[in-house]
Amino acid sequence: MESMDGLEHLLSGPRARQAFLLRMVMEPPWSVRIEDDPALTLLAVARGSVWLTGELGEPVELCVGDIAVIRGGPTYTVADDPSTAPRVTVLKGNVCVDPDGELMTQKMSLGVRTWGNTRDGSTVLVVGTWEAETEAGRPLLAALPALFVRRRDDQSPLVDLLASELEREDPGQEVVLDRLLDLLLVTTLRSWLAGADQVTRGLAPADPVVGEALRLMHHHPGEPWTIASLAREVGVSRAALARRFGLLVGEPPMTYLTHWRLSLAADLLVATDDAIDRIARQVGYGSGFALSAAFKRVRGVSPQHHRTSVRA
Repeated sequence: MESMDGLEHLLSGPRARQAFLLRMVMEPPWSVRIEDDPALTLLAVARGSVWLTGELGEPVELCVGDIAVIRGGPTYTVADDPSTAPRVTVLKGNVCVDPDGELMTQKMSLGVRTWGNTRDGSTVLVVGTWEAETEAGRPLLAALPALFVRRRDDQSPLVDLLASELEREDPGQEVVLDRLLDLLLVTTLRSWLAGADQVTRGLAPADPVVGEALRLMHHHPGEPWTIASLAREVGVSRAALARRFGLLVGEPPMTYLTHWRLSLAADLLVATDDAIDRIARQVGYGSGFALSAAFKRVRGVSPQHHRTSVRA
């Protein structure tokens, strides 16, 4: 089985591959209150500047080329100025209403993937949202801050490219946009991960020993790993690997491997109709019975119950 790390899993679910994407064009004064709660939201400023206020903390200004990643949950406002009162509220399901409750979704539609209060505003914002579905990607999502901002100084021309592609309607355009949006998110999150102090489950840290051990488990979960075989592969003693792994990851290597395998199994149970025996072999268990016993011990439910309940 070819496996992935937590960042790849975050973007691999069916709903994640169908990310919502639009180009927002605004002319001051304007203010949009966001009460929707997708797993992740990416805001990239292609022209002008915007302010983020609300439950994200102190007001933050984003200028041309800046990118903000917002983890689902907080209510916040995007505006031309922190003092501008909301003119539109985005509710769950991308339903837009004015302060009187009148629907504004169609009134502010400006054509293909474009929304705003004017067709040629001084502010252009690229907005992408994802719904995370995968068990293996959730630890990364939980570890992210409520708001992370990547400034223009360390970003590529992807923002301008994505903004221009949003206006096009060529063959395969949705695929192009999905790939560009994912690339923009991945490069932004990698810059956060490079400066993060903690190690997030499903992602390899910079430590060469622990990082290599994690990569081996991620990409070969079906192998019959032991602490001895992992230590041999990364070139250290069992005691050294156990000590460094526990210090950086917060749990022993074999405990980590169990959780990783069960997360992969949980995703396969929902995403495929494969028999439990087949899934068990893919993630490193000798039989469906062995997987079922581990799954129920750690997660409290049987694999079949997980499959049925999540799909329902």
